[in-house]
Amino acid sequence: MKKYLIACFSIAGLFAGQTALAASGDTTMLQSGDFVGYSFWLISMALAASTVFFLMESLRIGGKWATSLTVSALVTFIAAFHYFYMREVWVSTGNTPTDFRYIDWLLTVPLLMIEFYLILSAITKVSGSVFWKLLIGTLVMLVPGYMGEAGYLNATVGFVIGMIGWAYILFEIFAGEASRVAANEATPAVQKSYNLMKWTVTIGWAIYPIGYFLGYLAGGTDMGTLNIVYNLADVLNKIAFGLFIWYAANEDTSGS
Repeated sequence: MKKYLIACFSIAGLFAGQTALAASGDTTMLQSGDFVGYSFWLISMALAASTVFFLMESLRIGGKWATSLTVSALVTFIAAFHYFYMREVWVSTGNTPTDFRYIDWLLTVPLLMIEFYLILSAITKVSGSVFWKLLIGTLVMLVPGYMGEAGYLNATVGFVIGMIGWAYILFEIFAGEASRVAANEATPAVQKSYNLMKWTVTIGWAIYPIGYFLGYLAGGTDMGTLNIVYNLADVLNKIAFGLFIWYAANEDTSGS
């Protein structure tokens, strides 16, 4: 009972910032036909619902999978909170919420990468170097990308360095130590989950550099379209990613 009370208080905290924002009187009504605003609204709600689901499932399944599912809940919690504010920026000003988006990514993307380490650790002993390789790779990918998109670094330089970080991550999960552990020691359910996750990082994450390239290196693109693309990518790369982990946890415990 105590665990569920803690979960309820944690979930309630997700909406505290949005409630305070609305009470401040700074909110602007979503206008009819604002499809970018619609996408922010729908995805913020989907992320909030996913947080509830992953947190409750972490309590139900528990055991060795509790950490992985809790991290999935943290990813969607952080993203939902930021989406509340990104929606306000867009609706109020019509500007792209670059800073909020990158703050979100700087927190959630390393957590997503750590999930590879966590799901493997749930079924076997994994070297700590896997954790650090994936973490460093995400920072190399994200920090220059933000600096290039925000104007602190040449956009092309930021893009190239970020792509190097992404390539390093792909090498690690396809051919590095993490891949070898998954192939040799993981259960069938974990292997399936791992494969879905690594293809999400390959295909789903490709949306971001494509958007960056079109928006900042290829003469520019409509910022509304770019935001919709980024928002839809976050659904795949945060919610679906967590569902793949939930699948492995559920299958593993059901068969035990």
